[in-house]
Amino acid sequence: MAVQKLKVGVAGLGRMGKRHAVNFLHRTPRAEVVAAFTPDESEQVWARANLEPHGVTIYSDYNEMLKHTGIQAVVIATATKVHAEEALAAIEKDLHVLCEKPISLSIDTCKEVIQAAKAKPHLKVMCGFSRRFDSSYRDAYEKAEAGVIGRPTIIRSQTCDKYDPSGFFVQYAAHSGGCFSDMSVHDIDLTLWFFGEDIAVKSVSAAGVVAVAPGLKQHDDFDNAVGIVEFHGGRVAYYYCSRMMAHGQEDTTEIIGTSGKLTVNGNPQANFVNTYTEKGIIREVPPHYYGRFEYAFVAESNEFTDAALDDTKLPFKMTSALRAVEIGSYLQEALRSGKKLYFDEFGNRIERPSL
Repeated sequence: MAVQKLKVGVAGLGRMGKRHAVNFLHRTPRAEVVAAFTPDESEQVWARANLEPHGVTIYSDYNEMLKHTGIQAVVIATATKVHAEEALAAIEKDLHVLCEKPISLSIDTCKEVIQAAKAKPHLKVMCGFSRRFDSSYRDAYEKAEAGVIGRPTIIRSQTCDKYDPSGFFVQYAAHSGGCFSDMSVHDIDLTLWFFGEDIAVKSVSAAGVVAVAPGLKQHDDFDNAVGIVEFHGGRVAYYYCSRMMAHGQEDTTEIIGTSGKLTVNGNPQANFVNTYTEKGIIREVPPHYYGRFEYAFVAESNEFTDAALDDTKLPFKMTSALRAVEIGSYLQEALRSGKKLYFDEFGNRIERPSL
């Protein structure tokens, strides 16, 4: 019997879209990339060289791609501002959806997509938080669930990119939503995973600087920022995001419990090679996020495909993606306003509690 394959269309062939296309095409045995969409001419050139020879039809119109014969699922890796409308269009066409984070920077728009997905429970609609698929984070979660460190109480997590002098991140900041919404959203998602999706925010504060990319100021963004989120019930999350790392990508997480702690990627390294010379011992680190999480993205594509074909449960809920965007927006507000935000146990905004 022939292997049943999920027929996939990829929307957007930029930095992440190319990687999704390659992963679904060559590294996901139960998937078949049948179509790809991009309005960008340079991306179309790449698609003709790398996708067309494998039978992939290239479209310059997203809605036309959705009409491709036999298409069953869409992977959305376009600009953030069109994620939601493209997800809604795919759901309306009865297609499974894997959407790059965030669904939207608008809470109401996120809710609209979630409601559309709920109306069609036979569809698998997932927001791509890649760290949920990383083997090290999964191991840490299993240990935390088993009670190895007692009650997880503090999370200290960072997403730190290697400094890029090209100006890419300045241009990207025009539509990214800000450093917390773009970068720390992964760390926020990890917090919801380890602390529980329903945990209630008590207070939010943040501070940041522009140290190496003055162009970010035009977008009211920062290249280094620290945020603290206090939760009702006695838990705290500390986030650091940066575009300034000289050595490479450094994404590290500590989960500190009442009887121990777990560290993920505490000593970043590209591989298991150390170089010993008269200058000392050198251990190289990944140059970018994909160098750290490549295999997590591959696992993501395979598990999404399996869920769509076998009608099995996705590893996390879309409502978790909504909460990550919501907390990220609170951090952005605190960062830009310089004010600490307070909330009651039901999520309502309140004035500073009296002492």
